[in-house]
Amino acid sequence: YDPSQLDTLCLSGRIAWGRLGERTNGNARGAAPIRSTPLALCPRESLGTWIAPSDPDLKGLSSTARAVCEALEERGASFFHELVPASSLLPTQVEAALAELVAAGAATADSFTGLRALLVPENKRASLSDTPRRRRGSASPYSVANAGRWSLLRATSSETQIEDRALALLRRYGVVFRRLLARESAAPSWRELIFVYRRLEARGEIRGGRFVQGMTGEQFALPEAVGLLRSVRRELATDSEVVLSAADPLNLVGIVTPDTERVAASHRNRILFRDGVALAALESGEVRRLAADASESDDELRSRLTRRIPAPELRPYLRTPSSERRKRVAKG
Repeated sequence: YDPSQLDTLCLSGRIAWGRLGERTNGNARGAAPIRSTPLALCPRESLGTWIAPSDPDLKGLSSTARAVCEALEERGASFFHELVPASSLLPTQVEAALAELVAAGAATADSFTGLRALLVPENKRASLSDTPRRRRGSASPYSVANAGRWSLLRATSSETQIEDRALALLRRYGVVFRRLLARESAAPSWRELIFVYRRLEARGEIRGGRFVQGMTGEQFALPEAVGLLRSVRRELATDSEVVLSAADPLNLVGIVTPDTERVAASHRNRILFRDGVALAALESGEVRRLAADASESDDELRSRLTRRIPAPELRPYLRTPSSERRKRVAKG
């Protein structure tokens, strides 16, 4: 992974980023995005699936955020230096307003650099008036002024939005049932989904039945998922271990295993699986045992949970000068 690759995907129009959930900042007037703000990356052509086509809610926004939003509404996608005179605000006020609009799910930028700049602490941000040569060495290299065009996060109307989301859940999990929606904050209601799944089952496109033990209610699965479940059930234990981030969609601890307390979906938490069974979790720096038959000590479990997994090397044609420098430094 190299940051420039994500910027290239965004600048080319293939990927968009933004807050796709609740599109209002409520009473959090002036709130800016933080590292725990739920933001998503999405193919731009799929925005209609995940964003309800509606105008941004301006009621909970500050006056500066409303001014920038109105400028974007009138001018369309605009560069930072165009928004300053259009909104009659200072550059620092426009920066704060864009941060508020992003946190509210109302704005996005052409490149991912804009989001990186907003996540940098204010005391480490590059001055908006500084040129790269005059910038202090301790300042962040990212700036909202270098993020390309800023625009309102809008989507065209999608008549098949619910069906598209239902199919996305099937592709993600293979098997879908009501309890899984506890893991999906932006999913439609089960009542809406079940009508779609029953229609797809009647067409013969998916399967209905009982695929996961202990789960009540109707269950639906992709045809290929049923065969995979049967093959996994026949596999012998090999003591193979996998460590996953708790933010991964595969974190179904406490959902498919109701007798176990859930592990918070934070990128800092990790889960250790052995032969597909959750063995232990690392939460807030503490080890929590999830399986009664885990015979290892807490120190051994911590070592397995915190081990670094080497990232695969980039193919030569994807490497950039910055990635080559990091590679040379790592080899030391």
